[in-house]
Amino acid sequence: MMKKKLDTVPKKIFVVSGLLVALGITYWIGVSVGAQSGQGGSDEIHAHTTDNKTMWTCSMHPQIQLPEPGKCPICFMDLIPLETDNSGSESSGPVRLSMTENAKVLAGIATVPAVRRNIHADIRLTGKVAIDETRMELITARVAGRIDRLYVDYTGIPVQSGDHLARIYSPELVSLQRELLEAARVMDNADGMLKRSSERTFEASKEKLRLLGFSDQELERILARSAPGDHMTIRAGRRGVVIKKPVKKGAYVSEGTPLFHVADLSTVWLLLDAYESDLAWLRLGQNVEFSVEAFPGESFQGSISFIGPVVDPSARTVDVRVIVDNNDRRLKPDMFVRANVKAAVSRSGAVASTSLRGKWISPMHPQIVKDKPGTCDICGMPLVRAEDLGYVTSGFENVEPLVIPATAPLYTGERSIVYVEVPGAEMPAYEARIVELGPGVGDYYIVKSGITEGEKVVVEGAFKIDSELQIRAKPSMMNPAHESGHIKHVSRKTSRTNTETVQMPDI
Repeated sequence: MMKKKLDTVPKKIFVVSGLLVALGITYWIGVSVGAQSGQGGSDEIHAHTTDNKTMWTCSMHPQIQLPEPGKCPICFMDLIPLETDNSGSESSGPVRLSMTENAKVLAGIATVPAVRRNIHADIRLTGKVAIDETRMELITARVAGRIDRLYVDYTGIPVQSGDHLARIYSPELVSLQRELLEAARVMDNADGMLKRSSERTFEASKEKLRLLGFSDQELERILARSAPGDHMTIRAGRRGVVIKKPVKKGAYVSEGTPLFHVADLSTVWLLLDAYESDLAWLRLGQNVEFSVEAFPGESFQGSISFIGPVVDPSARTVDVRVIVDNNDRRLKPDMFVRANVKAAVSRSGAVASTSLRGKWISPMHPQIVKDKPGTCDICGMPLVRAEDLGYVTSGFENVEPLVIPATAPLYTGERSIVYVEVPGAEMPAYEARIVELGPGVGDYYIVKSGITEGEKVVVEGAFKIDSELQIRAKPSMMNPAHESGHIKHVSRKTSRTNTETVQMPDI
């Protein structure tokens, strides 16, 4: 047994010695090769490996680019290899996606040119008919007494100015009339200074009774019969409809007690609710067209006379008041209305309101409009130029705005992107533009910059173009590298036109 173990020792020594000799030969060959090259061979091999290293990206999130395969850190999908260019240069031109005519048809790509045209913002409002507060009258008791008779004994009765409404008994009237009669008697019998004094007393007594509501005819009858009366008639001060009658026959009232509410319904208000987003298109003096359920198929007209200064915190709306002529009395207070305002839009996106240019308007009663300076027919205030009151939009331009359909822009939250058809290309090609948009007006958006008149914009299929660029890890809506209004692709590949064209295969 001991002899067998001693025989195996030389074999092990021989094997170990052979391995050491092989390692030495390998080392000598590597040193010789390095000496013959004159450079570090390991450095050249490393550089070559780095240049050809494949980057990996996610088909759903192309902004993810990793040097090794694995999972997307966002959606955990398997990463796919990303093709890279090796020329070491950069392209400053926009990325274009080209496709065959067949691919364009299958993708459903449709374009329309950007044009200048007259557009109108169509604002729809709701509200109700209301009484014109400037045409209401509150009739009160001017002396304390008892209501002995009601000539108007129910609401809704139309009255004219001077019509009798009620008859009131008051002992105070007796003393006032006796004072008038005594002044008239002294004035007739006196002369000189006493006569002049009695005349002043007589006129003052007449004025007191006139202020209480006595007409000149009633005063003449009092003087003719030379006897005071204890009743007086309460009359309407203006024409209208009795809408409230808080007093009843036989009631005792004090001075200032409300007796009747009379409203002139020849002019009514519309009280409309406008959302904050609608305020950009509303201006004083604008024409409003509305309808009521009582007269289906028929439209009425009015003009905006007031826009509320505050926003209702609960409904987030602003009060808009419209003045409407109602001479035929067809519109009744509290009728529900549906209104429509059409606002012409100028080049800058503002409301083009010029119908009252050069007119003079009453600041308190905007229904009073005149061609020249003057005073208000209702309150006597001096008229003010419509431009100073905000009835005429400043900065109005005659140039029509440049517009594109509302389906053309793609929004990212910070910018708007529109795909534009490249003119003169052999195959249909499209490039992205960052545009500055104005307000949306119906089915259109006003373009402030980024697109010129006549350029064709993609209105159908823009998402398909953008998705194709995203799949190819090219700059797109969600991952742009933009400059001068174009979404540009940073590449290592040079190009004569500084534009990278991506070919889209047939679907």
